[in-house]
Amino acid sequence: MSRVAYVSSYAPRVCGIATFTEDLTRNINTLNALEPAAIVAMNDPGSSYCYGKEVVLQIDEEDKETYQQVAYQINSSDFDLINVQHEFGLFGGEWGNYLLTLLEKLSKPSVTTMHTTLSPDSKRTQSLGQIDIHNKVVRGIGQYSSALVVMTKIAANILREGYDVDVEKIKVIPHGCPDMPLVSSNQGKKDLGLVDRSVLSTIGLLSRDKGIQNTIRALPEIVKDTPEILYLVIGITHPQVRLFEGEKYRKRLMRLVKKLGLEKNVKFHNRFLSKQELIRYLQATDIYVCSHVNKDQLSSGTITYALGAGKAIVSTPFYYAVEVLNEGRGLLSKFRSPRSIAECITRLLKDPELKARTEKLAYEYSRDMTWPRVASRYVSLFREVIQ
Repeated sequence: MSRVAYVSSYAPRVCGIATFTEDLTRNINTLNALEPAAIVAMNDPGSSYCYGKEVVLQIDEEDKETYQQVAYQINSSDFDLINVQHEFGLFGGEWGNYLLTLLEKLSKPSVTTMHTTLSPDSKRTQSLGQIDIHNKVVRGIGQYSSALVVMTKIAANILREGYDVDVEKIKVIPHGCPDMPLVSSNQGKKDLGLVDRSVLSTIGLLSRDKGIQNTIRALPEIVKDTPEILYLVIGITHPQVRLFEGEKYRKRLMRLVKKLGLEKNVKFHNRFLSKQELIRYLQATDIYVCSHVNKDQLSSGTITYALGAGKAIVSTPFYYAVEVLNEGRGLLSKFRSPRSIAECITRLLKDPELKARTEKLAYEYSRDMTWPRVASRYVSLFREVIQ
C-alpha cells in the first residue's frame, strides 16, 4: 500500500487546520486503503508540542533551512506522496513563501489542500501592499503541486481564472464533517439543561474576523419577542490572537453584553471543545449563527459541522457560506449589520415550517460531506496522482 505524509499543524496544537488534518487522517486510516498516515508537523514560533507517534518530522515555521532539510528527508524516504494542508499564516516568510522551498525541492508528487484562496486583487492583499508577493506564492504552489484541492467551486474558479492554474490539477473536495444523526434541538437541550431556552450558537476560535459583536448587537431586537433567547459563544481566543493582544476581543464582547443588558441572554464558554462536546452543543442549537466580516473566506469548519447536524444557519455572505447555503439551505444576512442578522434570526424563529425545511435541506446536503466520504475521495485522488 502507498504511504502518504501530511504537512500540517497537528494536535495538540490548537488550530483549525490541525483539527481538520486529525479528522482527515483518522478517517483515511479507517479505510485501510493506505499505510497509516504520517505527519510532518508545523510548529509556530517559540512553541513545542508533545505529539503522538504519527508525527515523524517537524518544521519550525520561521526556520527556512528546516523546509529544505525536511524535503531532502522526504525524498530519501519511502513516502509515495505528500499532502500539504495550506493556510496563510501557517508557513513562514512573506505570505508563507517558505513553503515554496519545500515544494520546489521535493522529488515526490504533492497534493496541496488550499483552505483559503484569495483572488489576485483581494482587499486583504491590497491593504498590506503585498499583492505581488501573495500572487507569486499562490502561482508557485500551483506550479509545484501535482494537484490542488479546494472546497468550493468558487475557489476552483479563482485558481483557474486568477492564477492560470491548470484546470486538470484542480479538484473540489468538500470540508468534512462527522456523520451525525439528525436530532431535534429539544432532545439535545435536555442534556445541557437548556430545555426552556431558544438557543443560538457560534462555535470556534475567537478573533475579530468572526464579527460576534454584530450578532450581540442584534439581540436586543430579538429579545423583545423572544425573551428566552440564549446566545452561546463557544470557544477560546485564537492562540495567535491571544499571543499579540491577550483576551482584548473577548473582554470587549463581554463589556458590550453588559452595556446592552444581555447578561441573561449571552453566555461565553471559554473552552476548546472535544468533538463529542461540539456535537452536543450543535444538537442543542436552534439556529447556528456565523457573522464573519471577511468576504474572501472559502472554508468554514463550523458551518460544515452545523450543516452536518441539520441546523438552520444564519450567516454573512462570505464566499463559502454563499455556496453551501444556496438553494434554501440557510439564510444570508448583510455584512456588519445587526439589523439584518436580527431579521434573519427572527424570520426563522417565527416560521417553524421555514426552519424545518431549512434544516432538512442542510442535512441532506451534508451527506456528501461526511468524513468517510471525504476521506474516500482523498484516497482516490492520492492514488490517481501516485499512478
